[in-house]
Amino acid sequence: MKTKTIALTISLVFVSVALGFQDSPQMGTWKLNEAKSKFAGKARNNTVVYEAAGDQIKVTVDGVDENGAAVHHEWTGKFDGKEYPVTGDTSSETRSYRMIDKHTLALTAMKGGKQTLTGRIVVSADGKTRTVTTTSTDAQGKKVTNVVVYDKQ
Repeated sequence: MKTKTIALTISLVFVSVALGFQDSPQMGTWKLNEAKSKFAGKARNNTVVYEAAGDQIKVTVDGVDENGAAVHHEWTGKFDGKEYPVTGDTSSETRSYRMIDKHTLALTAMKGGKQTLTGRIVVSADGKTRTVTTTSTDAQGKKVTNVVVYDKQ
């Protein structure tokens, strides 16, 4: 009986966590709206997916690099401001996301212990648009700011 109670409790916790993520406007599939975006360079993140992964969030990014070659990044962690590993991204080894409010995240990327990118991710009040504003430093040491708009799919 005790084992069944523990199993049921654990199941309810995972269901509660998953339902909590569904309430987040960040969750879902986002497609690049290139016409509304302002880029420096040719690299593009065409699709970004936020989904529940147990009690964490998985962020999957698919796009192209400066040369038009396909890129695929994955990050799994929590929106708690702590660094979690990222795979597939040549410009960062870890990322951290911090929840500012229900519609806004702060983003930081790190490589070799140094910050390579900072940003803010804002989902519109109606939940249909996501705007990502990032600042990084290019190979020439110049600050680069991108404002990228995504539409919810």
